[in-house]
Amino acid sequence: MTTGVTSLVRVADAGDPRLADYVRLTDVHLRKSLETRHGLFVAEGEKVIRRAIAAGYPVRSLLLTRDNLAALEDLAGSCPGPVYLVSPEVAQQLTGYRVHRGALASMQRRALPPVDDVVGRARRIVVLEDVVDHTNVGAIFRCTAALGFDAVVLAPRCADPLYRRSVRVSMGAVFAVPYARMDDWREGLSGLRAAGFLLLALTPAPEAVPIGELLGGAGGRGGRVAPDTRLGLLLGAEGDGLSSRWRDQADLSVRIPMSRGMDSLNVASAAAIACYALAPRG
Repeated sequence: MTTGVTSLVRVADAGDPRLADYVRLTDVHLRKSLETRHGLFVAEGEKVIRRAIAAGYPVRSLLLTRDNLAALEDLAGSCPGPVYLVSPEVAQQLTGYRVHRGALASMQRRALPPVDDVVGRARRIVVLEDVVDHTNVGAIFRCTAALGFDAVVLAPRCADPLYRRSVRVSMGAVFAVPYARMDDWREGLSGLRAAGFLLLALTPAPEAVPIGELLGGAGGRGGRVAPDTRLGLLLGAEGDGLSSRWRDQADLSVRIPMSRGMDSLNVASAAAIACYALAPRG
């Protein structure tokens, strides 16, 4: 195969140390340690890789399978680092799964901004407390991006938005939505309130306000808060929901009305509905 990619490196052995950035991508504990230690994350698929590059994340290297080199030659040709070319079998041995999308990129992380910088001009934010499933985090980022929210704030124990599964599920939305991580779980909400946000605890509690009533109808008629109010939507951990401390610190509890005896939704589904109900209008 001939190619114009000058940095192409053909590798036949999954144990080659040059491929260390891509090893065992399905092993969450290993990847947390490796990615934190080396300040990297892995983006998967052409669309996601291009979005990461467009967002300013530096590329360390690319890993392509032979079947996809021709389609991705322009991406490979612009890579400042090595472009590793492997067979699909080697890619599977290396990563621990079948690489259907045929392209992986090792990207350099950037330092997260302070929470104040991220929320400074925001009108709508999502605040995640201890959401530990990477798929849910990615899905929440995708709906915040699609529904016009401005930023995401993470409690200290939330899952990493740049973990491969989060990035993939978000379809690159983790690169489009500004986010920051709190230093202090106990007092983090007080800083958001001081910044002018009305904090809304999403809960299945029957006494909570139905979320559709919060902003009211057209022009905010009949709503409990003015449409231009700065809103922070608090979402809790899978299963347990928000902690009692965060529920108590919220300004208002809101709920998604349910039927057929159901009392709650998956946190990502609930986030999508709540973001739609609270989305900026006009």
